[in-house]
Amino acid sequence: MSRNYSLPIVAWTLLSIGAVACGSAAAQSPATQGQAQPSGRWSHQDWPSGHYKVVEGWPKPLPDTRHSHDGWTWGSFGGVYAESPDRIWVAMRGELPLPQGAAPWTPYAGLNPSRGNSTGNSDGLTATCQPETKRGWERRFEHSIIVFDRQGNLVDEWPHLDKLFSQLPCGRGPHQIKISPYDKEKHVWIIDDQLHMIYRFTYDGKLVHSKGQVGVRGRGPNTFDRPTDIAWLPDGTYFITDGYGGKRVIKYDANDNFIMDWGQAPQDPRNPGPNEWNTVHSIAISADRRLFVIDRGHARMQVFDENGKFLDMWPLKSPHWPASQTTLMVNHFIDDKGFIWVGDAPTSRILKFDLKGNFLYSWGAPGGQHGRLNCSHGITTDQLGNLYLADCFAGRLQKFEPIAGADPDKIAGQILRTWDTWKRP
Repeated sequence: MSRNYSLPIVAWTLLSIGAVACGSAAAQSPATQGQAQPSGRWSHQDWPSGHYKVVEGWPKPLPDTRHSHDGWTWGSFGGVYAESPDRIWVAMRGELPLPQGAAPWTPYAGLNPSRGNSTGNSDGLTATCQPETKRGWERRFEHSIIVFDRQGNLVDEWPHLDKLFSQLPCGRGPHQIKISPYDKEKHVWIIDDQLHMIYRFTYDGKLVHSKGQVGVRGRGPNTFDRPTDIAWLPDGTYFITDGYGGKRVIKYDANDNFIMDWGQAPQDPRNPGPNEWNTVHSIAISADRRLFVIDRGHARMQVFDENGKFLDMWPLKSPHWPASQTTLMVNHFIDDKGFIWVGDAPTSRILKFDLKGNFLYSWGAPGGQHGRLNCSHGITTDQLGNLYLADCFAGRLQKFEPIAGADPDKIAGQILRTWDTWKRP
């Protein structure tokens, strides 16, 4: 027994002598430095919220100044746009009732038992206005367009638009809200997919232009089939993705005149080619004026020049995923560093690509907890680096701020705002 114990003791003694003999040289090794200075260690994991932390309690509950919110909670969020850290524009598809006993302002993702996804659809109607089995509860159209500051306080709202988006039987609220990065007057554009309309408002909420015919589906210069998104060129030319049903991209000049459209349904659904679509859902334009368009139903990105010429295409779903793994790429934007950030609903992740279609990074995880993802239908960033996600399925809006020491390559960059005069306090 004494011999068995003596070997470790001798070994420890020799190591100690060696350490003394080496002197300060051993202390200078990178490994030893890391152990001696734990404050310099990076042990953060990129799951579930990457190099961000969720800001809990943002936004704050809506005030009861116009009506009581007792028994009601957030609805399905369609879009979010950060004008500045203190002007976060939000498009919400009405409010949803809480079941008896639920805590106030519980998002639908946090209900137990579940009521399923948050929805803006009328009870007994699908997203395409077709009859379905009734669920037994109805949403109400209040606070469709609202604005929050950095603390989550409601600082502005447009209640006069609630009736516009709730027109029955099919109105379910706004699909997207944006401001052109080149418009110094900061007109607010709102797209209503369910009623096939595109609206442009002054900054204070006056309707100055509309495109489409309410409730009429079509493929013409002024009719749409569930339009989804919008993007601009510096001269005011803009592009509409149309959409769930339209299977096309439409180009208008700065004076709202129709120029052209392109796209069609696939001739062979099993092998869709370029310029063939299954839900044209999101569009962004790079600094070199290329159009990056998410072909959601085909889980891919298609790229065009500003005249509709096909340039490139790549899958957003990895070929290494199992066939059972579905995708639903719901939104994307291109940041000031030239990277594409995409929200995917079924994998509950935010994906980063370069402009050549190379996958670079992702973060995210599913669940009802704060900071988890479900459907990042709206994605935007503010000038402080905060990321905002409008979750259409979970029924919540979330603000993520970069953690201390965050890797800049793992933080989404700025959206373009050529009119930006905001300055850090």
